[in-house]
Amino acid sequence: MSAAPRVVVFDYESGNVHSAVKALAAAGADVELTSDRDRALEADGLLVPGVGAFAAVRAALHEHGGDEIIDRRLAGGRAVLGICVGMQVMFERGVERGQDTEGLGEWPGAITELNSPVLPHMGWNTVEPGEGSVLFRGIESERFYFVHSFAAKSWGLDVIPPFPQPALTWARHGERFLAAVENGPLSATQFHPEKSGEAGIRLLRNWVESL
Repeated sequence: MSAAPRVVVFDYESGNVHSAVKALAAAGADVELTSDRDRALEADGLLVPGVGAFAAVRAALHEHGGDEIIDRRLAGGRAVLGICVGMQVMFERGVERGQDTEGLGEWPGAITELNSPVLPHMGWNTVEPGEGSVLFRGIESERFYFVHSFAAKSWGLDVIPPFPQPALTWARHGERFLAAVENGPLSATQFHPEKSGEAGIRLLRNWVESL
């Protein structure tokens, strides 16, 4: 029997990382919580959590060397999964309460406030999985748990064959926004799989099994 894939949850002091660790373990990963650069670079998968303001998450990631770790992993085709603000910082910039912050720039576009009479978008919602999605295999009709007021509302990256087209998953709260992206080694979800019950565990299992 092959060993469980090794996954590092990157610990840069942002958010409730312990629920992510428990969910990944339930999904079959050999999981470790650390900010150690070498461990994060060597793992089969790296999970980047993120809770709170875009600018604060971006600054904390930089302080712990996370931007360089993410960049190096992706350059080597090694899997990274971002969650919530850990997804948002993958884009070029975040515009939040008048503050325009540079993101990691892995994907073009800006994170902006949802146009909805009720914010934050908090609670369970359905999604529209993109064609060819690995994350949502077998859970296409499930509901997932969201807590956010900001999101990516468009996709601007042109992927030229032979590279595979990204799988874009959408949801709606006041307007349409990206609920998840699967683009080569980089995947991300705006919702919290670790707070999404059995459906979230299955999504994480789909990711772990792809490593």
